[in-house]
Amino acid sequence: MANVRTSTNESAESAGKAYDARLVRRLLRYVRPYRALVIGSLLLMVVEAGMQLAGPLLTRWVIDTALPTRDATLVVQVALAYVGLLLVQFGAAYGETVLTSMLGQRVMRDLRDALFARIQRLPIPYFDRTPVGRLVTRVTSDVESLNELFTSGVVAGLGDLCTLLAIGAVMFVVDWRLALASCAVIPFVLLASRVFQGQVRRLYRDIRTRVAQLNAFLQERLAGVRVVQLFGREADETARFDALNASHLDAQLASITVYAMYFPVIEFLTTLALASLLVSSGWRVGSGALTVGTVAAFLQLVRRFFQPLQDLSEKYNILQQAMASSERIFGLLDTPDAPGLLPTADRDRQVAALRDAGVTVRFEHVWFHYDVDGGLTEDIVATRGETAPADADQARWVLRDVDFTARPGERIALVGHTGAGKTTIVNLLLRFYEPQRGRILINGVDIREVPVDVLRAVIGYVQQDIFLFAGDVATNIRLGSALDDAALEAAAHRVGADRVVHRLPGGWRHELAERGAGISVGERQLLAFARAIAADPVVLVLDEATSAVDSQIEAEIQSAVAELMRGRTTIAIAHRLSTILDADEILVLHHGEVMERGSHRALREAGGLYERLFRLQVGEAVD
Repeated sequence: MANVRTSTNESAESAGKAYDARLVRRLLRYVRPYRALVIGSLLLMVVEAGMQLAGPLLTRWVIDTALPTRDATLVVQVALAYVGLLLVQFGAAYGETVLTSMLGQRVMRDLRDALFARIQRLPIPYFDRTPVGRLVTRVTSDVESLNELFTSGVVAGLGDLCTLLAIGAVMFVVDWRLALASCAVIPFVLLASRVFQGQVRRLYRDIRTRVAQLNAFLQERLAGVRVVQLFGREADETARFDALNASHLDAQLASITVYAMYFPVIEFLTTLALASLLVSSGWRVGSGALTVGTVAAFLQLVRRFFQPLQDLSEKYNILQQAMASSERIFGLLDTPDAPGLLPTADRDRQVAALRDAGVTVRFEHVWFHYDVDGGLTEDIVATRGETAPADADQARWVLRDVDFTARPGERIALVGHTGAGKTTIVNLLLRFYEPQRGRILINGVDIREVPVDVLRAVIGYVQQDIFLFAGDVATNIRLGSALDDAALEAAAHRVGADRVVHRLPGGWRHELAERGAGISVGERQLLAFARAIAADPVVLVLDEATSAVDSQIEAEIQSAVAELMRGRTTIAIAHRLSTILDADEILVLHHGEVMERGSHRALREAGGLYERLFRLQVGEAVD
């Protein structure tokens, strides 16, 4: 994973419109199921805004009416009414906070579900070119930004706007001259808010970039912690993390500095507006043209008028952040996923048909290469039967004109040096990638026309790099299938994995750590073998499946495999040639080409590349 690439891409993606109607419409689709929460929140905000208006008007009434007449009863009544209004305002604010929080959390849940479902369906090349840290940021930090939009952004912003309009209308109704005097500083407030928004927008992009860098670095170092410790890199990696962390701290402190300047400026302008109000009202109060109660009410109204203005500037920043996050989220959701999946019943029917008929795998003049970024070229050429590429650059081809057939009951072995293209053949068969030229056929049908879930349901794949999930042993072997306990134990027994299970403290319910930590590599391979066999595959794909087991267990597995291969199509990748001596056909790959093919005996007698590889492995001298 390249941290620089993460930084560059994240920074580029962070820029965007402060408001994008297209993105807002898409966000509203996730809000629509919870429209009752939105309506309830808005109604409570209207009530809260009304309560804010009532306080200053009651103050005016007491000063202008009750105090001059020394009506203590009226003062008490107004005080009680004011307390009641405060309680109503408290209840409205509490209810609005609860409803908007529920709205934000439920929208977040739906978005995370949609993101995770899409990530699970994305083609493998997408993960080749996308750092894991960035995907984690999408599902966590970016979704959290949208939560802030719904809890304290859009709905609260509408509430602030309603409050602002209501207070402004009351101010002009009560006394338009004082209202104009109070609004004299609004242009300066807008200017300060504009500068603040621009600064915060830039700083927000910096923070997002550094968060992505931290996520990517942390994920990679945790995944490779054994290598870090093995080579004594703890201090160096800590220093690198400290540099990234310090960069993130600097970005956060810069944003705090901007906020620390903005709020005092707004407070100063609010005080200036109050001073302007007092100056303009002084001579009018002295001449009897204006009451003291009206001035007192205006002092409260002005204070409450500028609070929503300040809040709206923050809401603008939240909106901008949410637009940037939603653009990235919907960019991920819009990424084309793997080939379409079938409904369960249709898939099971097609899988059953293939089980009954058996599967013949045919690689027909297949050419394949990766692009320079490690992903796939987008312009995949599906030329039928073309045997030679026109490209001048031959070095980039990982597979060149690979052509072979594997029939039911046959065992095809792939051998060759590291990087010869053996695992790539398996990846193409599983449709993790698509060939640029040639075809791969299943019973005469191009696999691009076979639903990918049907294709993978009939293939049992045992990888060299075993991956086990955190969870119990039984779940790891079943992987969501409806396999009963008896079938589970039978599958494990056939490959000797039952002895591993019985040695574990919890047996089938023993909890494995992440990636199967806590058991040996050989034991993981046995469990992976049981997992593949439990699925009762039509095609067996073995990628050096016994590389991490001892000789005795290997012999037992080979015996079990020989029985399991009956009637099945088997493709085996082998680094140890002793494991494929009885293969029906051995393909010897060299730089992506099938250089030799035939049985073990025939290839040894030919005295070519295979004979050289065999003699090297058994320790014989090679000329």
